[in-house]
Amino acid sequence: MLNADFRPLSYFPLSLWGWQDAVRAVFLNRVNIISEYDRYVRSPSFEMRLPSVIALKEYVPQARRPAFTRFNVFLRDGFTCQYCGDRFPTQELTFDHVIPRSRGGKTTWQNVVTACADCNLRKGNRLPSQSGMRPLERPEQPTTFQLQENGRAFPPNYLHKSWRDFLYWDTELDPW
Repeated sequence: MLNADFRPLSYFPLSLWGWQDAVRAVFLNRVNIISEYDRYVRSPSFEMRLPSVIALKEYVPQARRPAFTRFNVFLRDGFTCQYCGDRFPTQELTFDHVIPRSRGGKTTWQNVVTACADCNLRKGNRLPSQSGMRPLERPEQPTTFQLQENGRAFPPNYLHKSWRDFLYWDTELDPW
């Protein structure tokens, strides 16, 4: 599903609707059909091709500040441990308080980074100066735009061809 400006509402996770919701939105005249699958949806008195890409008729403004969630911290940091620099699957990541909570550190964008389990254990309850472990990037609050841009780098496992134009239409092309 695309916003009225033809950009996905979310890149990661990709803004997807089930086919029933898409068909319902078409009938309620809330969306425009941009692309269709070759499959049909039928009732006794009606037949239509199943929409593959739809766009909202009314623009939904994006939140200015993204929610502080574990997943958004991972997305901000590119699913990369900020201590060793290795990339990990989500289930192998945790987040680390740069200044531990027991030492007055807060759970905020500016004090939390993505860490793998090994690095998090090795750093423990120590300050960066005591552990010799400093984050690769200074933690800061991302904008919604920054998170969306990061999400574009992690496309879903399966992507129907009708979506490709809308996910990557404004990316720089490689020269021949």
